[in-house]
Amino acid sequence: MEKSTIEIPERLLSFDSKPWLNSSAPGSVGEELLDFQPAVAALCLAGIEPSAGQPLAGRLAARHGELNAWLAAVAGLPVIATRHRDLAGRAVTVGDRAEATGAERERIRRGLQALHPWRKGPFDLFGVGVDAEWRSDLKWARVAPHLAPLAGRRVLDVGCGNGYYGWRLCGAGARVVIGIDPNQRSWAQYLAVRRLLSGALQGPPAFQMLPLSLEDLPAGRADFDTVLSMGVIYHRRDPAAHLGRLRALLRPGGQLVLECLVVTDRATPLLLPGGRYAKMRNVWSIPSPARLARWVEDAGFRDAHVVDVTRTTVAEQRRTEWMRFESLADFLDPADPSRTLEAHPAPVRAVCVAIA
Repeated sequence: MEKSTIEIPERLLSFDSKPWLNSSAPGSVGEELLDFQPAVAALCLAGIEPSAGQPLAGRLAARHGELNAWLAAVAGLPVIATRHRDLAGRAVTVGDRAEATGAERERIRRGLQALHPWRKGPFDLFGVGVDAEWRSDLKWARVAPHLAPLAGRRVLDVGCGNGYYGWRLCGAGARVVIGIDPNQRSWAQYLAVRRLLSGALQGPPAFQMLPLSLEDLPAGRADFDTVLSMGVIYHRRDPAAHLGRLRALLRPGGQLVLECLVVTDRATPLLLPGGRYAKMRNVWSIPSPARLARWVEDAGFRDAHVVDVTRTTVAEQRRTEWMRFESLADFLDPADPSRTLEAHPAPVRAVCVAIA
């Protein structure tokens, strides 16, 4: 059953999140976009106290040069009363086309296009379809059957992008979902969906996103029931440190869901690209599925096992109207699409689950 809103603990009702922003808050943007009290509440529900929010001020002080423009685009989106939402379907859906006027739909389309490129989706927002670069619903279909039942669970999504999976986790019944990703454009895209969803809710949504990295969270333990890290670990120089950090954020018995690029050639248990991989920077190591599970076990998790291995295709990752830059087809050798332009094996991704 979908969990739509978050309950703010009484002790936080008077908590003032504005000091997090210091003098960095863009004055032209509606204050409601910069209200982090619900996110603080979500962190507290997982055992992280309000002081954890202090890095937010630094993040916004070092904001992207276009952040003000992105937030202005979000603030310009109409808030339309609606009872129609679907966070459990293929596309994260808010509103019905018939509930918005043609002028309102055009405002929505222009506002969302101002946040281009959209990497994760799809979304259907009052009839405006956002066909993102990634068909993230396909990955969700591979991951969802292996999630522990989400009803009542507190979930952390590390490297959440624009929050597509966070909304889907809410649609599957999670009590509260926190997404973290330092990419401020992705955060603005989350804010856009949240603003359009506000016409359907009586309180703050159960999914809260913060523009933070994993390293910005406090080093102590937390009590998340489920932690997802998808498409992150191969960007880390020290995979063991990343896994140790994830384990510290889970309660005993909580579930880790880890997705990673893998190599499937038995003769290559670990690929060290050394330069770019499929034109991506900072891809430090790509393990075999067996080594990925061993990494997880070595980090102190138990019952680590790979539940899915899937080759990425141009049906899942491609250029669209909502992501007009290069995509997978441009990263593969045109003479041999089983290899990247750098002559590495083409992308294959595995999902590993484990218990803390």
